Amino acid sequence: MILPFHSERDADAAVPAVSAHLSAGGLLAYPTETVYGVGCAPEPGSLARLAALKGRPPKKPFLLLVSGRSMAEAWGLVFTAPARALSDAFWPGPLTLVLSGGEGRLPEQLRGAEGGIAVRHTSHRGMATLVERTGTPITSTSANRPGGPPAPGVDRLVELFATAVNDGALLVLDGGTLGNVPPSTIVDCTTGVPRMIREGALPRAELRRGAGRFAP
Repeated sequence: MILPFHSERDADAAVPAVSAHLSAGGLLAYPTETVYGVGCAPEPGSLARLAALKGRPPKKPFLLLVSGRSMAEAWGLVFTAPARALSDAFWPGPLTLVLSGGEGRLPEQLRGAEGGIAVRHTSHRGMATLVERTGTPITSTSANRPGGPPAPGVDRLVELFATAVNDGALLVLDGGTLGNVPPSTIVDCTTGVPRMIREGALPRAELRRGAGRFAP
């Protein structure tokens, strides 16, 4: 199924179908402020299906989209002083923070080698509305095959994942064609000293202008 996803009205209309689909273990494809993503509910069975869809090693973690710091904290994630400063300055936006915590509340498959879970408050208004209205984080990874570029729009996305779309496993939210935007910047905030993992849409200099000594 492909649903229109161009406005907040579209996002509101999509909530019941998306909630039911994710609760049943289905997968979701959707636009963000950077690239198209594919994701699922944060539970082990859905994560295994998402890894299989991507052809991705099962131990490589996915990030979480949240509706803000309060949702992340409600799921047990811990904001260090740098994480608080960076989220205050750049959330919602293309900044992914790797946070400690979440034990017993989030699947360990989401935890990376550094011991944290990657989290972002997306600035895509439709997805921000959807995550807030469903009341649960949604996992995220770029809509591509390993080593290939992310799908810029739904036509390419459906081409990449045709079987999953046709059999109903993958519900697609059509937000149009996205521009050529770099992926999110990733900062490890599991300790008191932040560490840059990937310099993406937000360069290091901008992080330092916004968060000062709390930036990597």
